[in-house]
Amino acid sequence: MNPCLSVVIPAYNEEKTLRRVVERVLALGCVQEVVIVNDCSSDRTPLIADMLAAKDARVQAVHHSRNQGKTEALKTGFQRTAGAIVIVQDADLEYDPEEIPSLIQPIVDGHADVVYGSRFLVRKAARVLYFYHYIANRSLTFLSNLFTNINMTDVETGYKAFRGEIIRNMLITSEGFGFEIEVTAKVAKLKCAIYESPISYYGRTYEEGKKIGLWDGFAALWYIIKFNLFCGLQSSFRNIPVLRRPDVQQSEA
Repeated sequence: MNPCLSVVIPAYNEEKTLRRVVERVLALGCVQEVVIVNDCSSDRTPLIADMLAAKDARVQAVHHSRNQGKTEALKTGFQRTAGAIVIVQDADLEYDPEEIPSLIQPIVDGHADVVYGSRFLVRKAARVLYFYHYIANRSLTFLSNLFTNINMTDVETGYKAFRGEIIRNMLITSEGFGFEIEVTAKVAKLKCAIYESPISYYGRTYEEGKKIGLWDGFAALWYIIKFNLFCGLQSSFRNIPVLRRPDVQQSEA
């Protein structure tokens, strides 16, 4: 596979894992560039990001002057990408970069506009952690599906891949971890061809650095309502991307 992939890595206090994640991503033959967005970390994350950028010309290191949350970090990263395909890679090791080529294959083959990595589609290696997180995840996925009429299995997955022109043109306005819900609503409005691909999941405990909390779940409920009922197609994108499949008709949601 020729280099065609931009990998956006939001990072906040990930000094223990950032180097290993980036090295594993760069080892993939499909990677064109890696954009690390340091969201005002207080540990050695900024230094490590700069060292990785100095070592490999494919790596960009971008630094926020104040902590703004994952969604803002992703927005910063997306606008600095140039690849035909863009994927989100967390800076920890909860997701395995070696699974990226198979994840993006439906886009490479021209079948998909967007691919989500699902932790539930086919059960692969998955660390057993919090039951309440599992219930919250499945509940949010169900509610999102109810509004989008798309039968997803894992809306909150960290692995999401897009054709570059789709994500670079998307107007993202949520905060914190709201990206997952917002982007799902907006690709549904665009009538994208959305695929899911099974992935492994090596989750972290809060003691190990997991950051999502109870408030993020409540915020997600509001975002499901907001972006599905009060946000139309025209206000979701700077320029509405033209889907390549002639059978798709785009209309105002």
